[in-house]
Amino acid sequence: MATRKRSKKAVPKRNPKAKKKTANKKVVKKAVHRKAPRTAPRKARKVAPVPKGFHTLAPSLCFQDSAFAMQFYEKAFGAKEMFRLTEPAGRVGHAEMKIGDSHIMLSDEYPEMAVLSAKTLNGSPVRLNLTVKNADALFARAVAAGATVVRPVQDEFYGYRSGVVLDPFGYTWNIMSQIAVVSPKEMQKRWTKMLAAHKPEGSAG
Repeated sequence: MATRKRSKKAVPKRNPKAKKKTANKKVVKKAVHRKAPRTAPRKARKVAPVPKGFHTLAPSLCFQDSAFAMQFYEKAFGAKEMFRLTEPAGRVGHAEMKIGDSHIMLSDEYPEMAVLSAKTLNGSPVRLNLTVKNADALFARAVAAGATVVRPVQDEFYGYRSGVVLDPFGYTWNIMSQIAVVSPKEMQKRWTKMLAAHKPEGSAG
């Protein structure tokens, strides 16, 4: 009986070109993953909406002579000038000062823009509250600098010791220091009692 010879499977010959092709693919792949040079512009640094040191609310005061007012506030309240913008003729368009941890803004009059000083308007209905560590000391300093006493320093029902002065430019300042923590409920009680004690005789109600 004749034995069959097993046929050897044909081994496919390697194509040398295919190897080169694969090698080329790897080179291309590496090239794709390389970092491209930075061409995009850098993002601008984020600016804080509220400048450092500023509070949400800052008064803006107008004067017939801002330069003189700034000298007075430095002497009376220890205010520090931050900067000022002036016109060639000397008029102050805008200035900023810092009293304690708060800023105030100042400018000369601009009648053409309806920006007028308290002096021109014969006073201002706005009172500026200045809270400090020692109301008596700052009150005395302001008076020595030229402020007029409106109400002497005294203890108030709402838990503050305060006094009121009028500066030479028509603005009123309430200088105060907290001496007790009083709740709104207790404050209302004291307020009502005080009003009853000062009610004129014969008045209705």
